[in-house]
Amino acid sequence: MNNNSKVVLVTMSMLLMIGIVMIYSSSAVYAFSRTGDSLYFVKRHLACLSVGTIAAILCMLVPVRAIAGNAKWIMLFLILLLILVLVPGIGSQAGGARRWIRFFGFGIQPSELAKFALVLYLADLTARKKYLMTNFKYGIVPPVLIISVTSVLILMEPDMGTAVAVLFAGITLLFVSGVRLKHLFCIAISALPVMCLAVLMEPYRVRRILAFVNPWADAKGTGFQLVQSFIALGSGGFFGAGLGESRQKLFYLPASHTDFIFSIIGEELGFLGTFAVLTLFALFIWFSLRIAFKLHDTFSSRAVMGIGVIIAFEVIVNVGVSTGMLPTKGLPLPFISYGGSSLISHMAACGLILNLAREAE
Repeated sequence: MNNNSKVVLVTMSMLLMIGIVMIYSSSAVYAFSRTGDSLYFVKRHLACLSVGTIAAILCMLVPVRAIAGNAKWIMLFLILLLILVLVPGIGSQAGGARRWIRFFGFGIQPSELAKFALVLYLADLTARKKYLMTNFKYGIVPPVLIISVTSVLILMEPDMGTAVAVLFAGITLLFVSGVRLKHLFCIAISALPVMCLAVLMEPYRVRRILAFVNPWADAKGTGFQLVQSFIALGSGGFFGAGLGESRQKLFYLPASHTDFIFSIIGEELGFLGTFAVLTLFALFIWFSLRIAFKLHDTFSSRAVMGIGVIIAFEVIVNVGVSTGMLPTKGLPLPFISYGGSSLISHMAACGLILNLAREAE
């Protein structure tokens, strides 16, 4: 294992450890009031962490050629799951969204797996057809079609945050594959009306936009979550209130152990804590991209780059939402937020990075 791979593995491990501690800190009171067990979410998180570890090890052992050769079948399987999750009786609905397929008490969120499957598919397709990527009909239409189908299916759940992440990663991989800027511009322009329509068709998304513009205008309504996030971050100061000493997690800040866990980190560990977490993410993403640029195999290079881009996008959006820089989106903080499918898929993706990085040695 080279130095770049070691940094990726160490930073991921540190982020996972921070996640365990912060999930317990942010969810213990809520879990006890809901289930009578303050360790309820931590136990489930640790179970998913065990599954994620196994998934990461398996992804490290699979031959690279086998991954590339089966990328299209993995993508087709995930598209099938994205369709099935929308079928009543198969897909499980919670919080107004149908995103899970549940069995044995656990739920699988196909969209979390689909975004990484799309990266593998695009990496394989653009590697095999690299001489056609300047041709709109034969080189660009096929990948754009898969990107569009995946994004629309995820948007129908509805999960606009993940749909935008898929679209962003797809366009990025097409860009590094040599697609002409005018073609990328056309793709982006075509996607913009769809995203605008998706916002306007759902009143809650419009309310989120308005709350983002001025959360204090309705601090007890649509702006409540963002205002509470501001209070949490502001209360932390430079050194923080102390681990376990958050007040906003006491039924003030919704989703404090999932989408807004960064705010609790800021409250309990202060600026130093948030800076340390962001530094770990920066190191993870930087060294992942270094691996991508050192790889000679086109598929491996683009697959690692796509994984790094998705994780970077999710970190930027999650932190941006918590700090009020972006409208509220339901994207968890990778490796740290509570969420089984997200944790397992991200750990498996890291296993792929370490697997593909062996070529750089």
